[in-house]
Amino acid sequence: MEPQGPCVLVLSGKSASEKEAVKSLKENSSIKLADDIKLLTLLQSERQSDTDEFNIDAYMASLSTKCFGRVLLWSPRLPSTQDVVSLNFCEIPVGSVCIADIQFKGRGRSQNVWESPKGCLLFSFTIQMEDGRVVPLVQYVVCLAVTEALKDLALKNGIPFLDVRIKWPNDLYLDGLKVGGILCTSTYRDKKFNISVGVGLNVDNDKPTTSLNEALRKLTFGFQLQREDITSAFFNKFENLFNIFRNKGFQALEELYYKTWLHSGQRVIVQEKNEDQNLLIENVVTVQGLTSSGYLLGITDNGEMCELHPDGNSFDFFKGLVRRKLT
Repeated sequence: MEPQGPCVLVLSGKSASEKEAVKSLKENSSIKLADDIKLLTLLQSERQSDTDEFNIDAYMASLSTKCFGRVLLWSPRLPSTQDVVSLNFCEIPVGSVCIADIQFKGRGRSQNVWESPKGCLLFSFTIQMEDGRVVPLVQYVVCLAVTEALKDLALKNGIPFLDVRIKWPNDLYLDGLKVGGILCTSTYRDKKFNISVGVGLNVDNDKPTTSLNEALRKLTFGFQLQREDITSAFFNKFENLFNIFRNKGFQALEELYYKTWLHSGQRVIVQEKNEDQNLLIENVVTVQGLTSSGYLLGITDNGEMCELHPDGNSFDFFKGLVRRKLT
């Protein structure tokens, strides 16, 4: 569904210098949308917000980061937050976040496109890294930051803990149902990797699967999670985890990650061709963890270590896994 008029993008910054930066973005008409969609850019002070929209002031008040999330591009309706940060990566400060209440060209795995209604937390932000070997692991840090942020909010507000788990490589599950997902894309320019990270989390929509607040209503009375609090808690947690990841490697986060994902000890089916290369053979492998390159580490029943890759054709990453022997 296309917008009836131009998309509105509201710019804000946490500090005085960041407010000057977004003012410059507006004055220079620096932000562009894909497909020649018209855009109206405003500063936060120039627009009166509605009560059901994302509350920028509440978000900024809870944000304690030094880099991430401090420059905010918010819209009531956008084609895709991921496209906004990817297309304008070099125009906005690293760590900037774009949030939309509604997306009508949301992006997902394998270029899937869908409309995301109100009630979802939809945001994308930017990261820049130099070591391309660890870029594939960023999505795991993002997933972990989401689950840890929800734990922090439960502790802070004295509410029951929602056991949101990570389904490898980039989905979030609650009570066996998907409630969110992560999308990371990157380009290489001037000896650096420009990474655009998209996060989608179902906060209020009970359909088609479940939502965080639906699960919370079954456990407590009255309290509901707010998108602003989840977003600020995410960035507060992500910045800390990302600094550990960048300085010490993902190994420093592995123990915490494995406590949160769904797969330790999981038995999965892998496919291989026989010696004649004309017949697929299925074998069962037990998941042990992650390899250094970010794929699944498995062990066969005879003790052989292997790396498990998706076959590239299945929607579910765990359908038709392909084994590569590790020496």
